[in-house]
Amino acid sequence: MGFKWELHQPQLFHSGTLTKLYIFALSQKNTDPLKELEKLLRAESPKEQPKMSPVKKITISLKINDPLVTKTAFATALKSLYTNETEVHMEDVLGVLASANILQFPTLFKKCVSLMKDGISPCTIQTYYLAACKYKEELLITACEKWLEMNLVPLIGKQIYLRTVPQELLQKVLKSHRLFTFSEFDLLKTTLYWVYLQLNLRLQSIPIYEAVLAFFNSFPKKCPFLERELGQKFLPVFHCLRLHGITKSKDLEDIKYINFFPEARIVRILANHYRSLESGGDMFHVKDLSTQAIRFGLLINQENKIYSEMIGVYGFFFEIKGIKHGDSSYSFYMQRIKYSDTNLPTIVYERSPVSLRQERLVKYEIRAQSLVDGNWQEFSTNTLTQKFGLIKSTSKSHTLKIETVGNPIFVTFAFLFPVS
Repeated sequence: MGFKWELHQPQLFHSGTLTKLYIFALSQKNTDPLKELEKLLRAESPKEQPKMSPVKKITISLKINDPLVTKTAFATALKSLYTNETEVHMEDVLGVLASANILQFPTLFKKCVSLMKDGISPCTIQTYYLAACKYKEELLITACEKWLEMNLVPLIGKQIYLRTVPQELLQKVLKSHRLFTFSEFDLLKTTLYWVYLQLNLRLQSIPIYEAVLAFFNSFPKKCPFLERELGQKFLPVFHCLRLHGITKSKDLEDIKYINFFPEARIVRILANHYRSLESGGDMFHVKDLSTQAIRFGLLINQENKIYSEMIGVYGFFFEIKGIKHGDSSYSFYMQRIKYSDTNLPTIVYERSPVSLRQERLVKYEIRAQSLVDGNWQEFSTNTLTQKFGLIKSTSKSHTLKIETVGNPIFVTFAFLFPVS
């Protein structure tokens, strides 16, 4: 780096790297390193009064190749050899982490990891994750993954920083059973935005959704985007999506319109939908709740006391609901509603089939997650199977009751219709 710093012996030994360099320098001066260390230890002993002796300066050199290390960051790391109270500024934390790694200074390294865990945001997720992978820091890797599982759709998916999410990380998160999304279609939109931003690097703001659709639709129709040379590298990302959970006719029309997916996959999805509709909602094509369930989500904050959404799948309509009972008490449940219910929004039943089945067997799980003091709290009903009828006594699911001071709370309603 071309800079010089003066360090004292006692502080130098907090760093594994500097200790090795110092001992090596002593050996080069025909000095017995062990005797020198014994002298140092005696001098540090409170039982003995060290004799004053002339200070002998020894020059040691450390070559640094890590581009994350800056002069300011390295100086901060060296200062930390003298005191645990050294302030690490967030703009320097990556460089200080890299410096601590080079110096083999575990206390400072852990301090940086803790700061970074608390500082994960849309603008830092990429650099923090890549640094965590570079230095094999599993705690930080996990923290980045968990943060993105919750915030991919509701937060970073609406910002230009979505472009910075590494594909490897995105695929991990999309496969996670803890992933939060408002719906499977919202997750598809987010991934389409991500691809769009990878291909349009000059954009500085998120475009409207119609612009994204028009972009993909602009390619020649003879070949779907994911089968083009340009799109093949993105194929693993879209293998992680649960496209079978997109059942609204308008959303399916959008998927066909953009000519994005291989035709065989679209045909298979539509054929499965048709079979399920013919069979009263039975989902022959899905079995495993943790990896194949259709997911809907509610984002709970401190603004309201009641949160509710109406959803429809294969002619069955449900209300997913969250209720705040006090400062930290919440309950969540889902309830089947009649298609003729006056509270059912037009957007839910418009162009939607209606099932006349009195009962519908449902396998489901309600899950809530929130961040409290840097740790994620998770609550769940676990997997339940229940017949949902249209009368009050059979229309409501099990209620998930939780106590948490976390804000926001990410609530997922995951379900499928078993063959019945």
